[in-house]
Amino acid sequence: MPGTPETTPAAKQVSDAPSPRRLLSTEKVYEGRIWDVVSDSFQLQETGEALTRDYIDHPGAVAVLPMNAAGEILLLKQYRHPVGMDLWEIPAGLLDIEGEDFVVGAARELAEEADLAAGTWNVLADFFNSPGSSSEAIRIYLARDLLDIPHHERHERTDEEAEIEFHWISLDDAVDSVLAGRLHNPSAVVGILAAAAARASGFEGLRPADAPWPAHPSQR
Repeated sequence: MPGTPETTPAAKQVSDAPSPRRLLSTEKVYEGRIWDVVSDSFQLQETGEALTRDYIDHPGAVAVLPMNAAGEILLLKQYRHPVGMDLWEIPAGLLDIEGEDFVVGAARELAEEADLAAGTWNVLADFFNSPGSSSEAIRIYLARDLLDIPHHERHERTDEEAEIEFHWISLDDAVDSVLAGRLHNPSAVVGILAAAAARASGFEGLRPADAPWPAHPSQR
């Protein structure tokens, strides 16, 4: 049939891979409060012309999809100034504490933004938020067996986080919201769709919380 790919004896596994190129120079052109902008000159081929790309040098981030015993997930509404919108998101934050374990950082964000702790952790998905303009790598965890953090131990939220609102929603309704274009936060969109796919196998195929993350900036 036209447009039908040729079949092979074994399906080829599709996987992103490191691709070292010759770096000619690197320069920090902007130092920001949270992240910097760098300018790299490099060659695609040994005999090729130099190319220059400016991008955000980012420490990476983690996000958490909290799921309760009923299979509902927690979304947080938070104002995001660059887009001028209130977005429904999942708990997330920067990996800006040197040497902090990835899942420890995720647990910290879950506690600070959602007042929750989790007894069961798995990796849902890894992705680059905007690989054409940023080195930011994000890992999304699925957090289950949830417990409320006692009031006297809760983090005091400030600035935009002080306005956070909580909403528990069924996973199916969350998927519908993604496909209808009602949700736009990338971690929420990826996490919701990944969780829906993983649910088909009872979440048995998910990676453990300590699975390697070679795409994170500290590992590249």
